[in-house]
Amino acid sequence: MFYSLLLATFVVAALVSLLVVKLFDKPIGLILDRIIQDRISSAWRRYITFAAFVAGISGGVRIYALERYIEPAKENAAPLALNGERWTLEIYRTVIECLQSIAWTYLVVFAFALVAYVVVKNAELRQQRAKDKSAAPD
Repeated sequence: MFYSLLLATFVVAALVSLLVVKLFDKPIGLILDRIIQDRISSAWRRYITFAAFVAGISGGVRIYALERYIEPAKENAAPLALNGERWTLEIYRTVIECLQSIAWTYLVVFAFALVAYVVVKNAELRQQRAKDKSAAPD
């Protein structure tokens, strides 16, 4: 029964991760194209996608929490039983933890992207001002 739960949480975490990554794929691509403006932005996009998958699956499949069903919490006690209520709770936790892990990953990405956007925008404004100064008649 434990192996079924482990496989189920992995599949659910992978599906949730796939859905979220697909949902954010276009916005990530647009942001990276704007900031980087080079072919390397596609490599960064793939890396961020990979990182979101890894974060989602590792956050959703909580091995340390699933160990409760193999080893008892206290000596001379039986491990927790896997009944319908616990399955429901574990699948729900898998979805929530997966989403939470991906959210943190994207929060870090977007925070750095915001800083990079401000730097790029600042450089563009300086460049435009310099161009306007040189084009202005004396």
